[in-house]
Amino acid sequence: MAASVATKTSWKLQEITAHSSNVSSLVLGKSSGRLLATGGEDCRVNIWSVNKPNCIISLTGHTTPVESVRINTNEELIVAGSQSGSIRVWDLEAAKILRTLMGHKANICSLDFHPFGSFVASGSLDTNVKLWDVRRKGCVFRYKGHTQAVRCLRFSPDGKWLASASDDHSVKLWDLAAGKIMFEFTGHTGPVNVVEFHPNEYLLASGSADRTVRFWDLEKFQVVSCIEEEATPVRCVLFNPDGCCLYSGYQDSLRVYGWEPERCFDVVLVTWGKVADLSICNNQLIGVSVSQSTVSSFVVDLSRVTKSGSGLHGPIKDDRPLAQPTPTGSSLRRIYDRPSTTCSKPQRVKHNSESERRSPSSEDDRDEKESKAEIQNPEDYKEIFQPKNSITRTPPRKSEPFPAPPEDGELGLPPIASSTPVTRAEPSVIPAARNAPIGLKASDFLPAVKNQSQCEIVDEEAMSQIRKGHETMCVVLTSRHKNLDTVRAMWTTGDIKTSVDSAVAINDLSVIVDLLNIVNQKASLWKLDLCTIILPQIEKLLQSKYESYVQTGCTSLKLILQRFLPLITDILAAPPSVGVDITREERLHKCKLCYKQLKNISNIIKNKSGLSGRHGSAFRELHLLMAVFE
Repeated sequence: MAASVATKTSWKLQEITAHSSNVSSLVLGKSSGRLLATGGEDCRVNIWSVNKPNCIISLTGHTTPVESVRINTNEELIVAGSQSGSIRVWDLEAAKILRTLMGHKANICSLDFHPFGSFVASGSLDTNVKLWDVRRKGCVFRYKGHTQAVRCLRFSPDGKWLASASDDHSVKLWDLAAGKIMFEFTGHTGPVNVVEFHPNEYLLASGSADRTVRFWDLEKFQVVSCIEEEATPVRCVLFNPDGCCLYSGYQDSLRVYGWEPERCFDVVLVTWGKVADLSICNNQLIGVSVSQSTVSSFVVDLSRVTKSGSGLHGPIKDDRPLAQPTPTGSSLRRIYDRPSTTCSKPQRVKHNSESERRSPSSEDDRDEKESKAEIQNPEDYKEIFQPKNSITRTPPRKSEPFPAPPEDGELGLPPIASSTPVTRAEPSVIPAARNAPIGLKASDFLPAVKNQSQCEIVDEEAMSQIRKGHETMCVVLTSRHKNLDTVRAMWTTGDIKTSVDSAVAINDLSVIVDLLNIVNQKASLWKLDLCTIILPQIEKLLQSKYESYVQTGCTSLKLILQRFLPLITDILAAPPSVGVDITREERLHKCKLCYKQLKNISNIIKNKSGLSGRHGSAFRELHLLMAVFE
């Protein structure tokens, strides 16, 4: 048994029910790697210890779903941003609210603590980045420049810079003292999900939905290397503590990268689904993922992962000689100048004339009184937080690595723990990615057991029950394949409009979704007359119960609004032409038709913009783009 344990590279550690509703955000503490914070649609922030079943502290005060959370370097403070744009900072040691910060006009998408000073940075769906002074309860700076939601923020290790990643495909580097942008890194062709500074060198890594990881030199302000994988979008990245490699989290896999030259040293298959965050503890990488209200944690044994070498696993795109791995501790570029003391004295920050500093008000005081920190597990709370307040005469007890399970399969599913009883209901929206069929139970396909003693079912009898729906499903899939062949044939012999007309005539939304998923990838295919055909179908997709249908509808609508809405409004506002211009009249008729259809869709968007989670964020972004219809 010991031999089998030693050969395990990755395994599932735990599964917990974190909230009474869907989990909308989660983050790991980077210091210990064992502190987990979750934000939920129930407006709570729950604090957990990895691999322990019960919630330690539950933080209340937000009145809308919590969309972003972040733990500071010392794991003493936590900040959480909500759907309404409010930000709350809690002191975990004192178990109380510290500050309430107001100023953003939309969802808080990203947060980060300054490594030394009492500052917090926030990024929002309103495209703004703000720097807050937690002590003075005010906004120090507002950084404007992004055109879409800011998805990730990171302070540099020396605390002088702030990097921001956005849905507008860019990464911006801000100088905190000067209060202005230093450089804008462009090159990604999709939304940038995550950005991370190298722990020692002037190097920045960014991961995008375009399936690439890019490394940027912060002295020369240029790209060092770009690694592209035929995998899924990059969800999170983390440098090894000594800076020798970068860990990149994809759906169901972990990849280990080098950058000079670009190499993939190793690929580890991990069944974590859409991983949300990574941390390192005791030479083990901890990854966490979420599915509705359930949070799962996974472990990768880094002692069994290749972190340097020739990169046999990865994208070797040329015939360059393989570079020798750089010895640990040496550097190819400048190293950060860190403060000589670890004192918590904040860095001096120049105040902008447009700063939005707010003095404490009675409204803030009332908000902070209504915010509570409920200690639900006193034993774990004292073990984790209280020792920091006292002087101990003996060295602190070091945490042990998580033991690996036996190699020969699972001995049983870990119990799903919960701090509160949760009633599971079938979701009203069927998620695009799931581990089990929605609404299907194995017992539905098996014959009922009349006598409890007759618990054994003959294989043939069970298979006959399963085959009952097989032919029906085959007919459905065959019909869908035939319809798609028809659409493809029309596209080959005619044009895109002809194929879209045929898809609409088939009257099957699944065919429309398959077609739009292709058309959305190439904006040049879209024409005004195509919009008049597609918009009624988008209206149906936005009201579908299938998450994938809604996502496709939102993507198509966003593309139409960005590409055609200025044209439509300009043509409708233009004075009538003199004489007869048939081409202009046709264009005017199409614009009027599109405007009417968009007006109808705007009512749906407005009604759904109050939803929580990923759907709500997409609808609120569309609502901002469609403000002209109100």
